[in-house]
Amino acid sequence: MGYDVCVVGGLGHVGLPLGIMLAEVGKKVVLYDINTKAIETVSKGKMPFLETGAEEILSKVINNTLFVSNDRAVITESHYVIIVIGTPVDEHLNPQFTIFKQFFDDLSGCLKDGQHIILRSTVFPGTTEKIKEYLAAKGKNVRVSFCPERIAEGKAIVELRELPQIVASFDSDSEVEAARLFEILTDDIMYLTPIEAELAKLFTNVWRYIQFSISNQFYQIAAQHKLDFYKIYSAITYKYPRAASFPSAGFAAGPCLFKDTMQLAAFSNNSFFLGHAAMLINEGLPNFIVSTLKDRYSLKEKTVGILGMAFKANNDDKRESLSYKLKKILEIESKQVLCSDVYINERGFVTAEALVSAADIIVLGTPHKEYADLNIQKDKVMVDVWNFFGNGGLF
Repeated sequence: MGYDVCVVGGLGHVGLPLGIMLAEVGKKVVLYDINTKAIETVSKGKMPFLETGAEEILSKVINNTLFVSNDRAVITESHYVIIVIGTPVDEHLNPQFTIFKQFFDDLSGCLKDGQHIILRSTVFPGTTEKIKEYLAAKGKNVRVSFCPERIAEGKAIVELRELPQIVASFDSDSEVEAARLFEILTDDIMYLTPIEAELAKLFTNVWRYIQFSISNQFYQIAAQHKLDFYKIYSAITYKYPRAASFPSAGFAAGPCLFKDTMQLAAFSNNSFFLGHAAMLINEGLPNFIVSTLKDRYSLKEKTVGILGMAFKANNDDKRESLSYKLKKILEIESKQVLCSDVYINERGFVTAEALVSAADIIVLGTPHKEYADLNIQKDKVMVDVWNFFGNGGLF
């Protein structure tokens, strides 16, 4: 049984939506993964995580044009092999090519001449070329390309069709073949060299991360002077086109932005001072919130509730969520910490209503849409950095 495409690590947030969409347009796709629970879930036509519009398509293509397997043999049976393993970094978030070497050592026995290896996840600049050379040294006559995903989590089904796809290969034949795969999803293909594409992916995420840091720094300056940041923000952005990309304040978290900023800092020989400043601001926002609360209230006597633990709104992904960092700090500085989330259920979590009732201070960690109808008493201290409840982010 041959496949057009095998997605290695195919049941995660990057691989599964791509596999679903390729299968929907008629490609024969197999998702290779070793996550037993996810395999069982997806095989039944169910999504293992929230992704708008994905489950409806999955239920139609599963076991028709889309297949799931934990058998490595499916890699050998596929022409395109798309790699979506996470960014390879060590415990200090420094790039680790040895992880990729080990990965391809394990994978090399499944590769055959003529296949096309496509790297999809963020990699340290120069990694694609290193992998090409490494596989050639092992006698593998395969094509290697880097075609990064730039999808906002939860919006893959729409954005895989709407966003341009960057394609980067080492020769024109490989470039044409890689483009041919993605042209069935999007009309816009952008061509770069592999190292240009690797930097484009990093620049994309880091640019966004720096934007958030600017807003978070401005928010902190306003809050230090007990001023309404969002009143100022509204005046700046109202009918002023040059402020159109000015984001609101809030936790800048998740599995990509901070990590990719660290990688770009490493690539610049740790002279990326703007990136370092952005990391200090964004990662320091939970500390700022607790410090400000300590200055204004007897925090040791207060029960603090964190409303929303996912790293972004209307999502169930808690990876690198700053709400958890805030929780750790508050467990030291406050009397008690309560946590709640619409999409995440962990031991000790309470309902949003119970949290609002019991907490003296409420910190909105994640602005899930379901919180809009909460009845929050006026005697509660509300820390709403996002201005979700329209109180200007004041403490």
